[in-house]
Amino acid sequence: MSDQLKIKLSIADRVYPLTINPSQEEGLRLATKKIEEMIKRFEKSYAVRDKQDVLAMCALQFAAQVEQKQIDKINDKQEMEDKLEALNQLLQEHLS
Repeated sequence: MSDQLKIKLSIADRVYPLTINPSQEEGLRLATKKIEEMIKRFEKSYAVRDKQDVLAMCALQFAAQVEQKQIDKINDKQEMEDKLEALNQLLQEHLS
């Protein structure tokens, strides 16, 4: 437990104490910064009743980004497989 790091992160005017591996600190701090920036954008752009509404919108935005990356990754993989199959077919025709 001695290699753990205790940090405090502030999100939506609340402080969250965490015990983490030191290798996680940079990622958590960057994520916190992105969340805070997104909160400010949503509060500026929309009539928001409370922080929970803003946090729900942030969670939806981040989840949608993750899902879209997965979809893009699957599409890229399929496109690459199709191109390799076409190339393989061309090579087979040339060698025949």
